[in-house]
Amino acid sequence: MGLFDLEKHFAFYGAYHSNPVNIFIHMLFVWPIVFTALMLLYFTPALVKSAPIELWDHSLLVWNFGFLFTVIYGLFYVLLDKKAGSLAALMCFGCWILSSSVSYRLGYSVAWKVAAAAQLFCWTGQFIGHGVFEKRAPALLDNLTQAFLMAPFFVLLEALAFVGYEPYPGFNVSVKAKIDAERKAWQEKKQKKTT
Repeated sequence: MGLFDLEKHFAFYGAYHSNPVNIFIHMLFVWPIVFTALMLLYFTPALVKSAPIELWDHSLLVWNFGFLFTVIYGLFYVLLDKKAGSLAALMCFGCWILSSSVSYRLGYSVAWKVAAAAQLFCWTGQFIGHGVFEKRAPALLDNLTQAFLMAPFFVLLEALAFVGYEPYPGFNVSVKAKIDAERKAWQEKKQKKTT
């Protein structure tokens, strides 16, 4: 799988998310998982020795692992698709800024409890989506890194598809064919195991 092959990434992730209810559940819960993960990463040590940036109400932006992951995710999404990737990168940086502000205001003792509760709620919702509606294990059980990298971008592209966005002409048709082929292979494998 090419690192920046959007069709292959999207088809891999899409093969695990074909049920509309499961997709909707992911649309609700994936970005809050990103946000609350960044809340926790706010408390990691700075990677670069520099003065933190003070914004509006003196909330601090620290060049730490939260910032590093934000940059990696943002760049990855832009390299996958310039238009939707730029929007995803802006959303990542918005999450980083806002999560840093929230974590700074709440302090470590409260922020980690809020983030942990939100993570538990959102992950539970997604596992219910897979178990009850999709009837297939999540993608992260087959490819953890790919699933974590693609989840936020996948749900954004799903939302943009509702308003007619397509990264390039023919993308949706090509990806649907790949998803259908992957799901067919999975169903056949599943049937062989049960017989």
